[in-house]
Amino acid sequence: MQALVERIHGLVVRRWPVVLLVWLAVIAVSLPFTARQTEHLTSGGFSVPGSQSQRVDELLGRFERVPGGAAAIVIEAAHGSSTRAVERELERAAGTVERFRRARLAAGAYAAAKGRLARASDGARLPRGLVLVLPVQLGIGDSDASADAAELRRQLGVGRRGQVALYFAGEGGLSAALQEQSRRDLHDAELVGFPLIAFVLLRVFGSFAAMGLPLALGFAAVSLAGAVIWALSQLFTMSVFVTNMASMIGLGVAVDYSLFVLARYREELARGAARRAALRVALGTSGIAVAFAGVTVVLALASLFLVDSRLIRSMAAGAVIVVVLSIAGALTLLPALALVAGRRLRPRPGLLQRARSRVARRRGGRGRDEERYEGADSGPWQRWTEAVVRRPLLAALASAALMLALAAPALSMRLGDGIKNQLPADSFDVRGQELAERVLGPRASGPLLVAFEARGANTFSRPPARAELERWRRWLARQPHVAVVERPLFDRARRTALIAVYSRGGAESAGARALLGTLRSQGAERIATTARLSVGGATAAMEDFRALVAGSLWKVLVFVAGLSSLLLVVLLHSLVLPLKAAVMNLLSVGAAYGVLTAVFQHGWLEPLGVAAHGHVHSVTPTLLLAITFGLSMDYEVFLLTRVKERYAVHGDTVRAVAEGLQASARTISSAALIMVAVFAVFAFVGVPTIREMGLGLAVAIALDATVVRLVLVPAMMVLFGRWNWWLPAWLERLLPRVDAHPEVRAPALAAHES
Repeated sequence: MQALVERIHGLVVRRWPVVLLVWLAVIAVSLPFTARQTEHLTSGGFSVPGSQSQRVDELLGRFERVPGGAAAIVIEAAHGSSTRAVERELERAAGTVERFRRARLAAGAYAAAKGRLARASDGARLPRGLVLVLPVQLGIGDSDASADAAELRRQLGVGRRGQVALYFAGEGGLSAALQEQSRRDLHDAELVGFPLIAFVLLRVFGSFAAMGLPLALGFAAVSLAGAVIWALSQLFTMSVFVTNMASMIGLGVAVDYSLFVLARYREELARGAARRAALRVALGTSGIAVAFAGVTVVLALASLFLVDSRLIRSMAAGAVIVVVLSIAGALTLLPALALVAGRRLRPRPGLLQRARSRVARRRGGRGRDEERYEGADSGPWQRWTEAVVRRPLLAALASAALMLALAAPALSMRLGDGIKNQLPADSFDVRGQELAERVLGPRASGPLLVAFEARGANTFSRPPARAELERWRRWLARQPHVAVVERPLFDRARRTALIAVYSRGGAESAGARALLGTLRSQGAERIATTARLSVGGATAAMEDFRALVAGSLWKVLVFVAGLSSLLLVVLLHSLVLPLKAAVMNLLSVGAAYGVLTAVFQHGWLEPLGVAAHGHVHSVTPTLLLAITFGLSMDYEVFLLTRVKERYAVHGDTVRAVAEGLQASARTISSAALIMVAVFAVFAFVGVPTIREMGLGLAVAIALDATVVRLVLVPAMMVLFGRWNWWLPAWLERLLPRVDAHPEVRAPALAAHES
């Protein structure tokens, strides 16, 4: 790694105009594709391969007509509306569904709506308001019902035309509306994010030139990531949410990485180093830390590929792409821009002179290695460091107790998913759902679809099989939470039957989930000798997705903790520090889980206007774990490499912790402030799922960069003393040497490691 960074430094110093031109050319070429990155993305990705719900979706293609629907087209005509205008809207809606090959109207729905319109009309006008509903089945054949809903919504053109309004309701319709709302909210958050980051950077650096460099890197990384996403979408099916994930992570990571390198570069300039020498030190220290931290983030995000979900894998892919581009930019584009900026990046002479004079008075006469510490903060961070180092046990116990207290509510975390309660109560789409419920009753939500595949030589054309199916249907009608059981439908070969079941409370109710459990256990047993039973529909799809994500959490944890610890072993040549880092990261994740549970499940902030919805969305814990674990390693690597650098000089652990913390505390807190600012913007958008991710990440990063990295980690290092650097001799011989700035390496580490 050291040799690679040295080569990068040499390339940038010698060919910085070429480096800039290459970056500018690539960005210019990519921008047209970046603007088109959503063209081939799908709004779906929630289906679970191999699940019963997916099997039912596949079987629906065998039937000429399907019962009920996962969505509903609602046409609302006001008092006095033209009968012909309503009829045209009804025909247009039905024709749109007919041309949409992956959706079908429920059997007899169009004829029933036409008949109701004819009965309500007095000829040319409607004497009173009228609501017509066309149930629609989505996900026909090998397709994603969620993606189909978004596309059908677009083709239908929901909205009001004169006195006639067309809504797209039901589980599928609300899902499509939620996806559209999410994209709008995230776009608004991105517009706020850049100015907010600019303000924080200006406060940190006090220089417009220094502020502009991280912003340029953030723009470059996000723009190029958009072009790569467009290219990948031509080859693979990717979720539309990949662009939002790339933007959210890219803004924070690109600016953070550039901040680490730029802060060290300006620190070296403050000591009087020439620009190229300062750049070499910055890349040889913070550059290596950024490279290792970035690789750790990539591995953490790669753990999400263990979840067999197109939605989650697409989001992981977008984040990985933008992180890789951020690393490349921090090591090549940023140094080239720094050389172009020249003296404008140098701290103000007055502040520099005062800092150097204070250091000279305290440390006059020391060698070159001691002078490296002149960049340490001698103000509030020095007093903070002295307090932590003076009472390490108290600091460790107090900070750990705080983190555990924040994590405690997570013990009662309940995962769930809902659609209607995520949309504003007075929204156009919620109005459509309420109208559908008024007309259809329980049928307004998607039914549970029970598919029966005849075993062996059985067919449902034979009387015994038909009788067995009818007995099963009568048994089902007697079960709790059942509102309606439709008559069975059969495919042409009579090898497959389909029964629609409607729950009393709707598809998102607890009763529907209980009924699903009954069907998949008792219902399957009752007809096992005749047919293989699969249960699908909106409720089943949500439960299958929730089970997939919850069941994958432990795999993500083991993968990300194991690989990130291995990377830290290579970087730090220690077994103790990586293990402590993994535990510290888990504390940050646990605290974030606890805050999410308290706010969104228990409603502790409802008096302040923060609405609760009684659960944490199922996708949040897994995404939060991987992202937080990866981003937390940024601060861990940056802090510990500074501590190790000082320990290599004099071999005093307590002193090295104090010096490393003083030298990095301001940069860590500034970088975390940027991350928290970006995520906090997402915490205040309209959709609860996005608010959960924004709040969870903001809390996790804020706690990790303050309580954990600036209190708990240094306190534990002081308590562990020389054991921090323990590594078996045989393992030391096997590991490659990755020294940040090897010319400061003194006999201290070598003596300890021997």
